[in-house]
Formats: sequence, C-alpha cells, structure tokens
Amino acid sequence: MFNRQIYTVLGAARSGLAVARLLIEEGESVFVSDAKRGDESLQSVEVLEALDIPYEFGGHSERVLEADVIILSPGVPPNIPILLEAEKRGIRVTNEIEIASRYCRGRIIGITGTNGKTTTTELIGHICRTAGRKTLVAGNVGIPFSEVAREATADSLVVLELSSFQLEKIDLFHPDVALLLNVTPDHLDRYESIEEYGAAKLRITMNQTEGDRLIYNGDDQWLRRIGQMDFRPKMLSYSLLHDVEAGAFVRDGNLMVQTDESEETVGVIPAQEIGIRGPHNLANSMGAALAAVSVGISVEKIREGLASFRPLPHRLEEVAQINGVRYINDSKGTNTDALRYALESFDSPIILIAGGRAKKNRYDALLPLVEERVKAAILIGEAAEEMEREFTGLTTTVMAGKSMENALQKASELAESGDVVLLSPACASFDMFRNFEERGEVFRELVESRAESQELGVESREAGV
Repeated sequence: MFNRQIYTVLGAARSGLAVARLLIEEGESVFVSDAKRGDESLQSVEVLEALDIPYEFGGHSERVLEADVIILSPGVPPNIPILLEAEKRGIRVTNEIEIASRYCRGRIIGITGTNGKTTTTELIGHICRTAGRKTLVAGNVGIPFSEVAREATADSLVVLELSSFQLEKIDLFHPDVALLLNVTPDHLDRYESIEEYGAAKLRITMNQTEGDRLIYNGDDQWLRRIGQMDFRPKMLSYSLLHDVEAGAFVRDGNLMVQTDESEETVGVIPAQEIGIRGPHNLANSMGAALAAVSVGISVEKIREGLASFRPLPHRLEEVAQINGVRYINDSKGTNTDALRYALESFDSPIILIAGGRAKKNRYDALLPLVEERVKAAILIGEAAEEMEREFTGLTTTVMAGKSMENALQKASELAESGDVVLLSPACASFDMFRNFEERGEVFRELVESRAESQELGVESREAGV
C-alpha cells in the first residue's frame, strides 16, 4: 500500500502495541522502545515476543534513531532527548492515529474538546448503530484506532475520540466530519497557553475539504472565533443560548437541527427526553445530532438514539440513594470546567467532594456557582489547601486528607434528605489513585457498602435536574 519503511514505536502501552501489530502484519519493519522497565510491563513483553517484534525497555537507545519514521504514543512527552535528536536528524515523527488512518476505508467522524469527548463519541456511535450503520468506535475512548482501522469498509462509520496529544503529530489524517466541543484551560503542564492548546485541537480540521463538515460549539468562548475564520469544509454550529443559521439550537424546550439534505430546520426531540442530563450534555447531544445528520442518518433515528443512550461510568453517574441523599460519581471531572458543568446539573444542595492533583486550575468562573449551590466542600489530596483558600467565605470547607473513605464519611454526616453528595474532583487523580477510573470505583464501592449496611437497594441511573 505504501513504500516500505522502518518504524520505531515509542511507548509499549495499548496504542503503541496496536500500531506495532498493524505494521508488522502489513509487512513493515518495526522496533518498539519504552522507558519503563520490562518487569513493569510484562504483558507488553509477552505481546511483543508473540509477534516477534524487537524491543527494548528501561530507556531509549540509539536504535530508536535507525528508523525512517518514529511513532509517538500519546503518553510520551514530545520534548524528550531522543525526539529532539530525531528532529535534528530529520527523522519524521508521527503518531498512531496518523498511521492507522492510512489503512481505514470508512468515513471518519472525529471528536475533540476539553470536556465531554468520551460521552459524545459513545453517543454518536450509539446513534449510528441505532440507525443500523456498521460503526466502529475508537481512539482516546480506550480502543486504539489501529485495532479497528482495517475492519472498516467503504460503508463503515468510524467514530474517533481525539485528544490534543493525538492531534499534535498528524500529517494527512482526514476526518469527514470534525466536531469541536469546547476549549478551556487544561494540560497547561504540556502547553504554554490556552492558545497553543486550542491550536492543537484545531488541527482536527487541517486536511478537511469542501465536501466535509466542521461542527463547533458556538457558545464556547474560545471556539466562537471559528465563525469568523476561513475553513474549507461546510461549517455548522450549535448553541444553547440562541438560534443559529446553520446547525442546532433549542427552541421551546426542543432540540432543533438543520438537516443536511434540505437545509430545513426541524425538531428532533424534547430536551427532557434525552437520555443524559445537564446543560452540558444537551450541548453534547446537539453536536452529536449534527454529526449524525452529516453522515446521512435520519432525524427519526437520531431521536431514537438520543432517547435510548445511557450515561457512561464516572460521568454524573448516580450510584445510590441513601436516606434521601443522592450519591453521584463524576470522577471523570478532572478540571474546573467539568466541575462547573456538574454543579449546573443539580438544583438540590450539594455536598461536594473535590481535590486531587491540581492542573493549574483557575477558579474564577466557578466561584459564583460554589457560593450558590455548594452546601459544603470536602477537600482531598494535594490541591485541598489551594481549593480551601479559593472556597473560604463561599461555603463550608472540610479537609479530609488523602482518604476517600474519610471524605465520604464527612460528606454523609453533613448531608440531609434532598441533598446531593457529588464527587467531582476538578483535579487529576494521580496523587491518590492510578487513574480517574480507580478513584470512581473506590467511591462507588464505598457508597454501595454504605447502602448495603443501611439495607437499602442500590439503583444506578443517570443523575440530573
């Protein structure tokens, strides 16, 4: 399919192994290098040996530089010494998304943004499957693109969640539909400014042409500028605040969308019938509806998909009700904007559990909501003192150290019937847990144990207004 080249894959986690497998099965020469020790990556070693792929662990040797192309895994920083040396030598550096796209024959819907990517990606996949279309969902959502790329036929839809890291090194990657959800400060340990971070997100549209679609959130402060910029694809926007000429909006409580065929705006579904709750998820649903329309899915099937979709774990997931108190797991909320969306989703008084490893958070836009809706804030992890300084005078603050059990105990003591206990940390998890999933699972297990001890049933369902 392409001229034979020698590839080095940096990083032997799931996406690195997937692209290495793809290339070796396509007859390419591949070498894998990972900075972790081999005894920390035994599963990866087993996979590489089974595929007869040469590898090294414990650091990056000069052999990395014997390649024509270096493939960078998302977790590998782009400024490590071996990559700086590769740049000096003129060795091309790309990533797994770029390579996998070369072997994909399906139409690609790419989704990026700071918050809501996974939910929206899964929602679009659900709508497409509801419509009976052959659909593959992959990318940052957890399944590497390389694992599914060759399964896609010309009539397939490939729905990809794309992080800024994955978009940094693309060259020819070309989504038929690009969806930009929002751009708010995040990963500022990697990017010098929100402008640099946003520019990485905008790379999703760099190879689109006139026959493609670029969909964006017209309410997002950073993305609004797109409307005044010159892009090749047809542009569609969506808004919770006002009608739009080409795209989606809310009128009289109904989600309205412009159909691609007739350019007529029609009602899709009453907002209250959508399977996920909260204003942010209504916005995500509008973006998903426009993406589905853009690949020819009928309004009827979009309505059916929006109504039947259910929330993902760790995203405003209601774990239990105990003595009239709802316990909500929003562990995926790793920045202040995600916390803002969570607070906006409830009318009831909130006992907030927040904190963890700070991500250079700015709290300005959050503070009025904290004062208005948070009855008490139980603060955990490394960011607890910083958050206490920000929240003092706005709500009651309680320090809970590095113990989720202690935090939940304190929250339960303060909560009264009708309240919501909300885990929405606004921080990364790595000071206390392996990842946000483990943090959410620990919270869920503690809540379920508490519910069982009260001899109450545990009913999982979507949280919301």
